[in-house]
Amino acid sequence: MFEKIPARALSDTVAQQLLKQIDKGTFERGGKLPTEAVLAQQFGVSRTVIREAISRLKNEGVVEPRQGSGVFIAAHGAIRPLRIDYADVAEAGSVLQILALRRAIEAEVASEAALRRSAADMTAIDAALARIDAAAAHGEDGVAEDVAFHRVIAAATGNPYFLKTLTFLNQYLEAGTLVTRRNEALREDFSRQVRDEHAAIVAAIRAGDPAAAREAASTHMNNAARRLAEAGIV
Repeated sequence: MFEKIPARALSDTVAQQLLKQIDKGTFERGGKLPTEAVLAQQFGVSRTVIREAISRLKNEGVVEPRQGSGVFIAAHGAIRPLRIDYADVAEAGSVLQILALRRAIEAEVASEAALRRSAADMTAIDAALARIDAAAAHGEDGVAEDVAFHRVIAAATGNPYFLKTLTFLNQYLEAGTLVTRRNEALREDFSRQVRDEHAAIVAAIRAGDPAAAREAASTHMNNAARRLAEAGIV
């Protein structure tokens, strides 16, 4: 029924395979899962890994452990958290797809920020941009400062879900961002491009021009993808 996986595999892998079987209807809603011992044998992992996987599904409301009876599939569909498999993200095509998703979100974030930012938000955005410049002046890669810059803009929208979504996506792009920023720091033309792109976003937000902010952010993300490609990341 299940694919054999190495014993060292993370419990998340087991949880994802179980979730797929549940979604396929292999186990009926309200039905009982096989015991830990049976699942451990089928997956080829320890019972500890199975226990951790079950715990993850329990926290997501997918299964319901019942004292003395076993683990049962939730009778009603649970609200599922957004998942992206790290194994999939390792593929170049997936990185580009995540970048495309981030581009769409960043463009709307900048547009909303241009409409809704306060004077205090503008001060925070200016300070974040200055910190990127300071990092570059000290020969640093500026990764943390770059991430903080985009977070401050997201915060200026007043919509917490923009910030949460970007935080979620960025964890899958950290490695690429690190290499790209280091590559940009070594190339004066790249460094200047990034500075100009950031400045264009800030200027449009300051002017309260949502269309210009959207275009500037979209251009920045398109160029970020190009720089990733030139760095050999995608």
